[in-house]
Amino acid sequence: METMEESFLVVDDHPLFRDALTLAIKTNHPNATIKEASSIEAAKDILGGGERFDLVLLDLSMPGVAGFEGFLELRSLDPKQPIVIVSALDDSRIVHEAVTLGAAGFIPKSARKPELAEAIDNVMQGNLALPKAYQPPVRDASGTSDIGSRLSSLTPQQLRVLSMLRQGLLNKQIAHELGVGETTVKAHVSEILRKLDVASRTQAVIEVSRIDFDKLAGSHG
Repeated sequence: METMEESFLVVDDHPLFRDALTLAIKTNHPNATIKEASSIEAAKDILGGGERFDLVLLDLSMPGVAGFEGFLELRSLDPKQPIVIVSALDDSRIVHEAVTLGAAGFIPKSARKPELAEAIDNVMQGNLALPKAYQPPVRDASGTSDIGSRLSSLTPQQLRVLSMLRQGLLNKQIAHELGVGETTVKAHVSEILRKLDVASRTQAVIEVSRIDFDKLAGSHG
């Protein structure tokens, strides 16, 4: 029996799958409070308002974002917030990158309701939930795992700055968006370049794009 009400945030642009995740959560957490967001922006509004959840379940392929961009944006708001990725794209390389970037688990959308419920419980108990078919990929010349490790070393503010660099914003524009001075932005950019081990803003954007797998971009599910 639950001694306290648990809270979940389900982020998915498909209403039917949001319903499926809600039912899976309710299986073992019937008294849970569950909020829903149909877009990354809606999820950012909720998390950015200071609300914290026992678990966030995030569809990796959301409109308006590519690769792990949505995950990184949400993580930058609160790095301690547990986020599980739920996706139809369950290639071992993608799963490995998600975990490297700090995801609390990866649940395939192909999982049946009992499997979804079990995976959610595993994460709630502090375990890492991974697909049963997952096999750690052999490191290849692309070095994507290393990129993921370097990205995970960035602070929340540095992740926000990096996201804006990817959008092509100038230091002055970034400073305006964040409400800080240009000198502060320059310091963040310098630290980002150091942590990513690159020499320029352009190289930083190119490095990050290497983990945005082609089949993630523009693919919903």
